[in-house]
Amino acid sequence: MAASIRVTQVRSAIGTKPKQRGTLRALGLGRIGRSNTLPDRPEIRGMIQRVPHLVSVEEMDR
Repeated sequence: MAASIRVTQVRSAIGTKPKQRGTLRALGLGRIGRSNTLPDRPEIRGMIQRVPHLVSVEEMDR
């Protein structure tokens, strides 16, 4: 099984740049408190690095 990570939005996207809001949408987020479980791949990690101040990340054990 591939490793996965849970990404949770912890801050509002109001006032952020449009590119950052698009990154949140691509991660499947959009509201504070919303979570999404994603595969742990370099593409996903790169998207998380674009918005580290808006999300929290936790590793999922399988």
